[in-house]
Amino acid sequence: MIKVDEHIHSTARLRELLPTDGFVNTFLKVSDSLNDVARAFIAQCPFVVIATKSAQGLMDVSPKGDPCGFIEVHDDKTLIIPDRLGNHRVDSFHNLLEDPNIALLFIVPGHGDTLRVAGKARIVRDAAISRRHAVNGREPLLALVVDVEEAFMHCSKSMIRSRLWQPEKWPARKSAPTLADWVVATVDRQQTLEEVQADHSDDEATRLY
Repeated sequence: MIKVDEHIHSTARLRELLPTDGFVNTFLKVSDSLNDVARAFIAQCPFVVIATKSAQGLMDVSPKGDPCGFIEVHDDKTLIIPDRLGNHRVDSFHNLLEDPNIALLFIVPGHGDTLRVAGKARIVRDAAISRRHAVNGREPLLALVVDVEEAFMHCSKSMIRSRLWQPEKWPARKSAPTLADWVVATVDRQQTLEEVQADHSDDEATRLY
């Protein structure tokens, strides 16, 4: 185990270091439903990150993206998220079959604030939902129905510090490793980097919808 000056083991010690004084709105802003502000934010959101947990406690975080408004606000307590073609790992689905708890982070490009939602989720197959969420004539086979238990907006400090929406601060695109680099480094297959990248590019071109 890494050596550190102190391990924090209690809420009392945590709050001694990070007191709540002066942060009234931070704790009062939580809602148990989706108000008009949340609805408006979700309508502008093309990207959400979903967190789930297996029965063994292993966490999974999965990104989901589609045109703005792809997540349906069915009512103040219910979200519907269509499932698009992916890599068939379905880690989130496996986890939800074991533990229905789910958390979502909604991100709007160029916007500093984010929306956080937590609740319980169910995997469903429904013809009406699939028809409503068809893109280019392709209907999703499955969807997630999220029963909302908690929702609140999160401040923009992380976006400001990371300079996430400042292209002039971004690293050179080709300097970061790719999924193809990862596959070549970890999978025992006789494929070149170019062959793996070609497979991924073909997948993106033919299986998005």
